[in-house]
Amino acid sequence: MKHALILSLAGGALASFTGNINYFSPSLHHPELGVSIRKVAARTYAKSPWDPKALNFTHGVASGDPYEDSVILWTRIAPSSDNDKSNVTVSGHVDLYSHEVDDYVKASTAPVCVEWKISTAKNLKSVADSGTAYTSSDVDFTIEAKKLKPFTTYYYQFNVCNSNNTSPLGRTKTIPAKDGKASVPIKLAVYSCSNYPFGFFNAYGNTVRKDSVDYVIHLGDYIYEYKNGDYGWGDAYGRVPQPDHEIHTLYDYRKRIAQYRTDLDLYASHQQFPWIPVWDDHEVADNTWKAGSAHLNNSEDSFLNAGGISVDQRKMNAVRAYFEWMPIRQVEMDDNLRIWRNFQFGDLFDLMMLDTRQYDRDITDLYWNTEYTKAISDDASRSLMGPRQEQWFYRMLRESSRRGTAWRIVGNQIIFSRMNQGGSFNTDAWDGYQANRNRTFANLYDHKINNTVFLAGDSHASWVSDLVWLGEHEYDNATGAGSVGVEFAGSAVSSPCPAGQNITLANANTLSSGLVGLNRELQWQDLYYRGYYELSIGYDSLNASFFGVPTTKTRNGYEISLSNFTVLAGANSLHRSVGEGVVESGALQGGKVVGTNLTHDTASGKWFVFKE
Repeated sequence: MKHALILSLAGGALASFTGNINYFSPSLHHPELGVSIRKVAARTYAKSPWDPKALNFTHGVASGDPYEDSVILWTRIAPSSDNDKSNVTVSGHVDLYSHEVDDYVKASTAPVCVEWKISTAKNLKSVADSGTAYTSSDVDFTIEAKKLKPFTTYYYQFNVCNSNNTSPLGRTKTIPAKDGKASVPIKLAVYSCSNYPFGFFNAYGNTVRKDSVDYVIHLGDYIYEYKNGDYGWGDAYGRVPQPDHEIHTLYDYRKRIAQYRTDLDLYASHQQFPWIPVWDDHEVADNTWKAGSAHLNNSEDSFLNAGGISVDQRKMNAVRAYFEWMPIRQVEMDDNLRIWRNFQFGDLFDLMMLDTRQYDRDITDLYWNTEYTKAISDDASRSLMGPRQEQWFYRMLRESSRRGTAWRIVGNQIIFSRMNQGGSFNTDAWDGYQANRNRTFANLYDHKINNTVFLAGDSHASWVSDLVWLGEHEYDNATGAGSVGVEFAGSAVSSPCPAGQNITLANANTLSSGLVGLNRELQWQDLYYRGYYELSIGYDSLNASFFGVPTTKTRNGYEISLSNFTVLAGANSLHRSVGEGVVESGALQGGKVVGTNLTHDTASGKWFVFKE
């Protein structure tokens, strides 16, 4: 199994190859996503043809999916930032066992030897673990590794074997032991929806500049698949998406992710924090479901328009590239492209990362079938997750509650709460799968599962709601009585406001007021700001702080504190302040909007706060 290979490796050349777990398929059900280590090893020279000085750590380092005893480490080592040789000469065009293969082909496909080490000290003097691994163009020169100790900050670095060519120094952290007490608070940054042509990823860098969190949670739309102009023009910012067409092939997805990873703030976030990511839809395509997407299905016309690539092939390409570039592990490789998984942060909280997009989702709104999805939105058979993931999710919630874990944190892609938008509902979110949502509510209410917090992204706006099964349970929105949990949904890193990229603050807040008025369980809503939120989790309370980025047109470290919310342990609803609630933007149930904003003085180049 993939994750088992992170444990201490045996000596010898083969162990060095298996140390790079990207050679293995993300799923046992799709072995074609793996790479033959035997064939790669056959290209290894007794003396490497690579000059260490000609190789570069092109995209820094990253870490992710921390366990109490291990974490994934990542880097990319290559002769150039481009990946134009990836999966070309090694994909069947050359018989790698023929004696007629010329030296040039051998050299261009020969694996690169990389050493790594990890330590609790920045100077890496006291090495906790180390090893050697090979990587090659088969997996876009990507490498992953490692086994560690519980709840410890580590520093790590890679180098080309037998050389002083080193990567940047990375920092990571394991999570608390499953049955142990956690040092509190534990802090998380929650992100989603970074669109390269819409501007700079300043939000990623702000937590690095503040050094304010322990871990990063990413809820998807890490990349977008569109060509320039279809969704965002990057010309003005020098951020035209590459390749400049809608992506379909493995090379396309690799190149697009590689471009996103050149953003300096994303680069810094990966270097400083361990990530726990999950995909949304755009890592593959817009509005994906189990048999297609908004722009691709298995019809002949769709197949031809996509350049002869089927739905399944496109998803395989996207998933292969995602697992190469993201510091992520498969948890139980007995399933069909599974990414949903669980992390136990001691007895403080369990983090359940769901896949409500790719795994087994029933048909969604594909733009041409909107009325149909509205008509079937409350059909009892509809599922966002598929029966296997659904039952796993409910079991995880119950087991976590029985263990006495203080909190249950659910990372999912789309808005869980009902969202009445003046009589219309978004059937691409949980509103389009009401029976699935009701089954989730029933599991929470019937089993008296407390302290459940849903996290969401996708909508490019901020939402904070009590979780209540309206129509089945009484609810007092003045006190929160009747609620069974809380939902925090964050805005985008750079993707535009759903009401329009150029909307004014006043118009956005007017729309937010309307939404809060239509949804009594919705306690705060903001459409205007791009940004993120941080969670500070303790045994007695959980706090959420939302931050807005004033502009993504330039790279900068500015942000505004938009709002702060508290959930007290056992309350299952947002804490109602004794005094009048105050936020900086949007609309707040029974509260006040101050209206802080930033303005830019072009003469001085400075930003100033003003009050409306």
